[in-house]
Amino acid sequence: MIETALLALGLVLIVEGLVYALAPSLVEQMLVALAAIPPEARRLMGALALVTGLALVWAAKVLGA
Repeated sequence: MIETALLALGLVLIVEGLVYALAPSLVEQMLVALAAIPPEARRLMGALALVTGLALVWAAKVLGA
């Protein structure tokens, strides 16, 4: 279990690091765009991302990861 959590955290950090390393100006543009979205819509997007992530983790476990 802890191995899977460490793997997942490592993969997230790799993806996040790549974004900041390869396109830092894009990150700034995304932050400006996010600030223009109402908080309720950002909350909904976060909830949808959470549910999608849980579904992907569940599917990976079912498939034997």
